[in-house]
Amino acid sequence: MKKLFLSIAFVLALGLTFTSCKDKKASEEVEETMTEVVKNTEDVMDDAKNAVDNAKEAGNELIANAEKALMEAQEEAKNAVGDAKIAAEKKVEEAKKALEELKVLSKESIEKAKNAMDDTKNDVNKAADMLENKN
Repeated sequence: MKKLFLSIAFVLALGLTFTSCKDKKASEEVEETMTEVVKNTEDVMDDAKNAVDNAKEAGNELIANAEKALMEAQEEAKNAVGDAKIAAEKKVEEAKKALEELKVLSKESIEKAKNAMDDTKNDVNKAADMLENKN
């Protein structure tokens, strides 16, 4: 791009120089104008280069920020999965504990029911014996 502007300025300078060889004063003015054109072209090229550099820096910063956000999101997701796993394991342990307690209660209930049946059987037998003794 810089070469293009410099080439255009050079061709323009040569064209103006050859067409105005008859008039030296005009030739000097053309030379000054061409010098200004070259200088302005160089300034424009420097400005363009600075703009490109600034855009490149901004792009690199944007990429770095995006990478940082991605890494943070991955870490947060990893932590969330870990937390969910811990919570699930805790609930499984609570369920196992509740099941064990239920088994113990069931055994106790069965034992109490057997005892109640035995007591009822004994009471029925006693009542039958009392009725038999009365008759």
